Amino acid sequence: MKISILTPAYNRGEKLNKLYTSLLVNNNSNVDIEWLVMDDGSTDKTKYIVTNFIKQNIINIKYYYQENKGKMAALNNLVRYATGDVIIECDSDDYFTVGAFDTIEKYESVLTDEIYALVFLKYDQNGNNMGNNFPENLHRSDMFSLYFRENITGEKALAFNSNIRKKFSYKLEADEKFVTESRMYHQMDLEYDVICINEPIMICEYQKDGYSKNIQKVFKENPLGYYEYFKEILEMDLSGVTLKKRLYIYKHYILFAVLAERDHAIRNVTGVINKIIVAIMWIPGIIKTKTMFKEDKQNKKTKDVKKKKNK
Repeated sequence: MKISILTPAYNRGEKLNKLYTSLLVNNNSNVDIEWLVMDDGSTDKTKYIVTNFIKQNIINIKYYYQENKGKMAALNNLVRYATGDVIIECDSDDYFTVGAFDTIEKYESVLTDEIYALVFLKYDQNGNNMGNNFPENLHRSDMFSLYFRENITGEKALAFNSNIRKKFSYKLEADEKFVTESRMYHQMDLEYDVICINEPIMICEYQKDGYSKNIQKVFKENPLGYYEYFKEILEMDLSGVTLKKRLYIYKHYILFAVLAERDHAIRNVTGVINKIIVAIMWIPGIIKTKTMFKEDKQNKKTKDVKKKKNK
């Protein structure tokens, strides 16, 4: 089996060493690996650092460069070059557990033509599960059902069936640079399933400038993709989705409709019940969204003032 690891990198050159080291540690497995790095217009030493990794000639590494277009565009470009049987998308602030590739190989036989990914657990650097466990090992489901019907929480690590993964891409709207991975997963869910495994293969070390740490900034800069994502969810079969999760969907649909300045947002909702609930929540949702982002803007101004005073 061969595994392709895809890593978008933007001004994270110094962080890549931990991921590189984890690949070296796992290089004694029976799995062939290739590491494909897309430099997303970095202004730091990313190219120099990756080039030095390549010169060591220990594992197969390929370096690519693109003008800054964001993580999702980088992955869309990288997936074309992947030659492995399995594809894993690994951020620059993530790295692999010891024995990760042996764990993947152990379950390779269940990655059939009907399964688009093996879904593994993901831990933080302190050894804590970044969500909860699956109901059972080798649990078969789809990503939408896991999070919206089965109460699965937190980040997971996906090892994709390469043949299926290459059929899909992250759909970006206008000139936006980010969209939730779930938008693509839900498209894959329509044709295929996933198999869930209660073993960790990846560790995450969040950075101060990461997406998760600056979520409101991400929302504000990429509202169209999120709007389309929640609009698509409202077009899906929501049977079995709890009231709490439905309210989450409605609230975020309104949030991004406001941020994206979408006309006829209520009219665009599919289903009579969905239209009624969105209509009822519309005005409170607008008020909450504007209040939230006004507070965020004010907090930013306060921080800027404090920085100037400290100088």
